[in-house]
Amino acid sequence: MTHREILEALSGLLLAMFVAMLSSTVVTNALPRIVSDLEGSQTGYTWVVVATLLAMTATTPIWGKLADLFSKKLLVQTALVIYTIGSLIAALAPSMEVLIGARVVQGLGVGGLTALVQVVIASMVSPRERGRYSGYIGAVFALATVSGPLIGGVIVDSPLGWRGTFFVGLPIAVAAFVVLQFKLHLPVVKRHVDIDYLGATLIIGGVSILLIWVSLAGNQFDWLSATTAVMVAAGVLVIAAALYVEARVAKDPIIPLRLFKDRTTSLATAASILIGVSMFGATVYLSEYFQNARGMTPTEAGLMSVSMVGGLLVSSIVTGRIISNTGLWKRYLVGGMVLVVVGLGLLGTIDAETPLVEVGAFMAILGLGLGATMQNLVLAVQNNTAQADMGAASSVVAFFRSLGGSIGVSALGALLSHQVAQKVSDGLAAMGVDAGHSTGSIPDLSSLPAPVRELYETSFGSATGHLFLVAAPFALLAFVCILFIREVPLRTTIDTEPQAVAGGAAAEADSETAAGTNGSVQDSAEHGAHVGRPVVEVTGAHVAEGGKHAGTPQDEGVATTASSR
Repeated sequence: MTHREILEALSGLLLAMFVAMLSSTVVTNALPRIVSDLEGSQTGYTWVVVATLLAMTATTPIWGKLADLFSKKLLVQTALVIYTIGSLIAALAPSMEVLIGARVVQGLGVGGLTALVQVVIASMVSPRERGRYSGYIGAVFALATVSGPLIGGVIVDSPLGWRGTFFVGLPIAVAAFVVLQFKLHLPVVKRHVDIDYLGATLIIGGVSILLIWVSLAGNQFDWLSATTAVMVAAGVLVIAAALYVEARVAKDPIIPLRLFKDRTTSLATAASILIGVSMFGATVYLSEYFQNARGMTPTEAGLMSVSMVGGLLVSSIVTGRIISNTGLWKRYLVGGMVLVVVGLGLLGTIDAETPLVEVGAFMAILGLGLGATMQNLVLAVQNNTAQADMGAASSVVAFFRSLGGSIGVSALGALLSHQVAQKVSDGLAAMGVDAGHSTGSIPDLSSLPAPVRELYETSFGSATGHLFLVAAPFALLAFVCILFIREVPLRTTIDTEPQAVAGGAAAEADSETAAGTNGSVQDSAEHGAHVGRPVVEVTGAHVAEGGKHAGTPQDEGVATTASSR
């Protein structure tokens, strides 16, 4: 593909990515108002976020695997339609239960968009050039992160109310659908496939059980109780069954366990889980801190996110450019994680009285670190992965980062709820008010007497700082994982010749054939077969290094390639 064709297709992909990111950020500043209007609790606040993360986490590997088997463009468009349906239901939700259900539907679409955009870009450009385009993704991520809270805050403070925050992404989703229809043209591999429905069901079930347990423990039942024992045992057993199915039963597993034989993939996956816990788990409650601990309006709370997103924007673009020029990436991952650890540690010192300038500076440091880390972890894995496994490998990193985020939001949300309730209860008792009147619901602070309002603000402030202190060690462990990743300079070709695959890989390589349209490489090699000589583009045709291998596919089970229109 020419640079112009890539940019045209990329515009649709970036719109899709913007919609995915906006679905989380635009609702952030609306959550306190939503919970208050729908008479929800702190647990409900948490589950409006967790519902989307959980659905996204559970379906990301499924989307990634489907991308290795079917039309990537059609899958992206399907994800956009699912997202749109979920948004409409959420906008009309009459209760917290319906809203949480709608957020699950949204999460199904967001999971597809999050996984597939990276996969499609990997099908269009080489890893070396991908760093350049990853900068664009980072910029869109930053734009959605900074504009989302601002847009959401303005909408909530307007006559539209919080329901308008779920309508705002719909025109963008439609625009993305149309642009992709006319500008994205990728080859489609048509072959017999086996979808691992059993593995997918077990993965979703196991993750769901454990996240529901984390969210409800300490509120609905004790952490050390029979209910805890049953839920944990059930979750572990279901996940163990999923691993068995993936390793021994599934013909085409959703998460190919052989990918973890690669050191880079294994360490990047571990780091992704830990980053998800620390990043999502801590930052999702910043808006609540600004509104409930500092008395800000939703719009003002949105403005406070500018420093963190500004740091993320600068570092993602700058590091993306440098990595594209040099082909070296590890130093930026290491440096980024140092900044993440420092930023979380500094944010761990905040309370309801911390000067806002200091809070903004701490957030900027965290943003700089996240911008240098998040996209480049995916890039490191893609660089070590065959094109046939690109969807599965990319989605594995996204899956475990989302899984970590789901765990972090659930666990830290439960911790925040417990600490705030305890501090408020103790404070009310000190005022001579019956502590039994304190519940898990989030009140309208503006309607409370001044002493009680100050008590809530102080409680939220100190509890939020504690969340960052709890999150920091997870970021430190992610830093250790990244230290042990072996750096492999980025390739300048789209396809790859990964580390040796057992038994006859070289022979298979000789039969490898390059075919495709619009400058794209054909997906090939079923069930993880070795992908042979790197393919390079020469005047619009594909030629294998070391000799020409043009013509029709020769691998058994691979049919002709058709352009997706």
